[in-house]
Amino acid sequence: MSGESCHIIVFANEKGGTGKSTTAVHTGVALAAQGHKVAMLDLDPRQRTVTRYLENREETARRRGIDLPTPEFEVFTSTDDGALDAQYRALAERNEFLIIDTPGRDDAFAKYMAARAHTLVTPMNDSFVDFDLIGQVDAESFKVKRLSFYSELIFDARKARAKSDGITIDWVVLRNRLQHLEARNMRRVGEALNELSKRVGFRVIPGLSERVIFRELFPSGLTLLDKGQLGNLGFSHLAARQELREMVAGLALPSVEQAEAEAEMEQSAA
Repeated sequence: MSGESCHIIVFANEKGGTGKSTTAVHTGVALAAQGHKVAMLDLDPRQRTVTRYLENREETARRRGIDLPTPEFEVFTSTDDGALDAQYRALAERNEFLIIDTPGRDDAFAKYMAARAHTLVTPMNDSFVDFDLIGQVDAESFKVKRLSFYSELIFDARKARAKSDGITIDWVVLRNRLQHLEARNMRRVGEALNELSKRVGFRVIPGLSERVIFRELFPSGLTLLDKGQLGNLGFSHLAARQELREMVAGLALPSVEQAEAEAEMEQSAA
């Protein structure tokens, strides 16, 4: 499979604590469980959350003598753009999906990969603290006043990408940690997101609620998709699994057949 036919998914948010790495890992495992060839590239060599999660997963598989669908994974440790370009292209060459997890801070390499994404996922908690990353609202009306620097950056990157190779980056804002009870603040955040999405062109989908199970699974590297390894699941765990499935479906990623068809069309055009 050529690198051009690999679908690149970048999880990026300059603010930490939004569940970015958790949603990235669960997306990667979900795709691997569906039979896709998946790779993950960790751009945060200090935290290494994705790497540690998948290392724990491999250790659990060895210890229990079981087969756990696991993406190929690597860490980017260089300080050179050229090295990053070579590493991500090598992973894309042999996989159908490449998932990039970026640091929760302003990072040049995260911006570099965001501009090369097919799907750009920005997880955010359901609050105006997190909303401030992409837009600013009026203190009285809660109407959007202006775009943030980050939104302008992504907007410009999408325009440049469309102009250079005709590809539209699908920008998805993922609302993590939604409250179960309807709240005025949640409605206001939702209204502001919908308003901003029309101006900037991103999609908004629900993500994962705040659930202890996601933190508890990290040491074993298991996910909610590993049904036979989790014992008896309560209602909240089953609900979390359904959230996960709906989140992955909401990303609207291409199937293997679609990717192959697109590659054949590109080859015919060339």
